[in-house]
Amino acid sequence: MKKTILSVGLMFCAMFGMNAQDGTTATPSPNPNAPKFAFESEVVDYGTIEHNANGDREFKFTNTGKEPLIISNAQGSCGCTTPQWPKEPIMPGAAAVIKVHYATDRVGAFEKTVTLTSNADTPTKVLKIKGVVKPDPTPEATPAK
Repeated sequence: MKKTILSVGLMFCAMFGMNAQDGTTATPSPNPNAPKFAFESEVVDYGTIEHNANGDREFKFTNTGKEPLIISNAQGSCGCTTPQWPKEPIMPGAAAVIKVHYATDRVGAFEKTVTLTSNADTPTKVLKIKGVVKPDPTPEATPAK
């Protein structure tokens, strides 16, 4: 009797387990009218710059989609990279800029990212800044007398 009850219980578990998941997942179809980023460049190269030079640069873009583009967040990859983005919707066909400030008090090569979150067809977009900050020149030693 116990074996029969156990067998029936296992059979029910197996049937419910097989019916619970059919292996298909619904993927939403892309919105053909979604806003779209069209950047002039997704990489800003500072080149070689002086220590404590102006670290402000811009990423210029246009919304080439058919709906207003809303950027909900822009996050630098570290505290030395600070982005500013338009808080108002960017209408279809309109241009705007993402401003980025890199703290040039850090000497040496750098490569950082700014991650945008938006309602665009690609909701997460990663932009890159790179360059080299030169050290301060060393003062020339005065000859000993």
